[in-house]
Amino acid sequence: MKCALVTGGSRGIGKAICEQLAKDTDYHILINYNSNEQAALDTLKNVEAHGNSAEIIKFNVSNSDEVNSALNTWQENNKDAVVEAIINNAGITKDGLFMWMPQQDWQDVINTSLNGFYNVTNNLIQKMLRNRYGRIVNIASVSGVKGTAGQTNYSAAKGALVAATKALAQEVAKRKITVNAVAPGFIKSDMTAELDEAELKNLIPINRFGEPEEVAHAVSFLVSKKASYITGEVININGGIYS
Repeated sequence: MKCALVTGGSRGIGKAICEQLAKDTDYHILINYNSNEQAALDTLKNVEAHGNSAEIIKFNVSNSDEVNSALNTWQENNKDAVVEAIINNAGITKDGLFMWMPQQDWQDVINTSLNGFYNVTNNLIQKMLRNRYGRIVNIASVSGVKGTAGQTNYSAAKGALVAATKALAQEVAKRKITVNAVAPGFIKSDMTAELDEAELKNLIPINRFGEPEEVAHAVSFLVSKKASYITGEVININGGIYS
């Protein structure tokens, strides 16, 4: 059984990625969630409606013990399964000006976006190397390539994720494993629900927020065999706000 794991797969961009992979691939999809089981089950239902198989898997990406326990237990229960694709999508924001930022807000954001990438990918990478094939796609952000005021913690986490993408890509390329990132701009989701879309869209050359599906299409392409000569790349999906 060949599988694709999507962290933070229950809502927003993660949900759209799960559904797109269900349409475009024959991967068994592992839908990771942390707290919202109902949302994860909704995603599962949508994936199955596209005729694909999936299951939900609960762990907090920022907790290495939890990640290792969940993934190792899953592997023991599915001895013949191999995770060929990892989509590191889980992330949180705790915005605020840096001078007033509590250390906890800095730590929490770094722990989820950056350490989450380490915890999940590090658990699975050796099996991927032995298998001599893999696709890793990291969901970064325009904040990680441009920097966004009020998001120094998020920009730091996503910027580090971009650099990690480029470095890891060079380490594993000989084993036919590609490592790429996509950097979304303003995408309609829970994370941007509080933002003033009417005002902010004036900053965007395309003059609108993006849809989660528009990110998911790029991720699905990078996961496919068609993208086998693309690695260490960061694709900006932001309506022209920054490139």
